[in-house]
Amino acid sequence: MTAPRTRSAPKTKAAILAAARNLFAQDGYDRTSMRAVAAAVGVDPALVLRYFESKDRLLAEAADFDLALPDLAGLGAGEIARTLVRTFFEVWENDDTFLALLRASATSEVAAERMRSVFQEQVVPALSRAALDQPVRRAALVGSQVIGFAFARYVLRIPAITAMTRDDVVSWLGPMLVRYLTVRDPRRSSNK
Repeated sequence: MTAPRTRSAPKTKAAILAAARNLFAQDGYDRTSMRAVAAAVGVDPALVLRYFESKDRLLAEAADFDLALPDLAGLGAGEIARTLVRTFFEVWENDDTFLALLRASATSEVAAERMRSVFQEQVVPALSRAALDQPVRRAALVGSQVIGFAFARYVLRIPAITAMTRDDVVSWLGPMLVRYLTVRDPRRSSNK
């Protein structure tokens, strides 16, 4: 007689979240079903519903992550560029959560709201330390470049973008990020 298999609720919930992140990243929000998440973990779909109640709530919990943006205060322009691009590569390539959120934010208001929340709670405070002025506007411009680049590289898979090495990205994208943070607004300087 074999002993019955015991389940650990925290481990099962963590496995469901990991599978959801993977599927949301791979297939997007619309094509990921609760049934597919359950199948990936080997549990009944009713269990996924019991833990998360809806696909929106599953996405909200699966999309909880920390960008771990470093302190940029006191860094020179070149170091800001290298630091930001390397940090974003870590997120893009080592954390399914961001890619899942990126894909889902195009079709899910829950995902879009989560993306805005990450921007407001993590990006703005981190980038404001290096911003010349107008930290929210400057952080939004950096965010637009980073999200656009990530979308082109990981979702659309534009060949010229996917072929770029990390050093290429530092050279091309880095100066734009630094410009958004540190170059004086030309309209303001011409009025003085």
